[in-house]
Amino acid sequence: MDNNYYSQVQNDFDRARMQEIFSNIFSLMSTEDDELFSLNEVRSLLKSNKLTYRGMMPIEVSKIVGSEGRYRDFNRRFLPKSPHLRSRWESIDMAHYKQKNLPPISVYEIGGLYFVRDGNHRVSVAKSQSVEFIDAEVSSLNSEIPLHSKMRKKEMIKAVIEYEKKLFFAKTNLDQLRPEQRIEFTSVGRYDEILMHISCHKYYLNEKQKEEIPFELAMLSWYDNVFNPIFIVITKENILSRFPNRTPADLYVWIVHTWDTLKRQYGHDYSIREAVLEYTKSHGIGFLKIIGGITRKLLKNLLGIGIHSL
Repeated sequence: MDNNYYSQVQNDFDRARMQEIFSNIFSLMSTEDDELFSLNEVRSLLKSNKLTYRGMMPIEVSKIVGSEGRYRDFNRRFLPKSPHLRSRWESIDMAHYKQKNLPPISVYEIGGLYFVRDGNHRVSVAKSQSVEFIDAEVSSLNSEIPLHSKMRKKEMIKAVIEYEKKLFFAKTNLDQLRPEQRIEFTSVGRYDEILMHISCHKYYLNEKQKEEIPFELAMLSWYDNVFNPIFIVITKENILSRFPNRTPADLYVWIVHTWDTLKRQYGHDYSIREAVLEYTKSHGIGFLKIIGGITRKLLKNLLGIGIHSL
């Protein structure tokens, strides 16, 4: 290693490590996570499968937000999370100072953001040195959901849910047929799940009919006779107070599974209200647990540490 830059690259790595340590402390004291996106997790969330090779091109370093295999080694800003990364990191930093040409990195592009396949240390050094563009071999994965470089995991999940909601109502027109409906979810994949519920309800109705029931009629029957009665019980019994940050539609999906199980055990006359109350009793959070959760969050924010013994 060139002695002219030896001290400099050592200092650069030490500074990057110190920044990562402070960044980790600040993330513990706030509600913002500091984790680098995992490519496989994002692909699963966005259902990205179709791959298109785009070739070599300069890309914006600020739009590199994740990694395929090294997402545990760097934080969200690609700062190194472990001393064992020093040797490789410093050799890349040395090449930067000596203005040596390095091979292009390899990335996946999804929704306008980039995820590193090969070249994580080069990205880390580039961000540390405030490099704006880096040469990359780019392959794009399909996504109908636009992303942005400051997006956190919770925001990405929310964007996916909104996209699924848009597709659901475009297909069913339920928001026009039942404008009072409040089908909102906090987890991905739920709109597809209730489409399956509607299809099962349609099959059940068709068993008693000579002619095929139109999807729209089956859907309205499902809403009026299955979803809405559960929604009414959840609201009337103030069930949401036992499930913080959840929606009636979230509870509907879980309660339907419970109701099916209870009907198999106790017969088809087992009521919706009994199923709702049984699920709440088994899975709901009591008042003391809610207060305990709030207390732990407050202490975590104030002290920056995890409190697990309360």
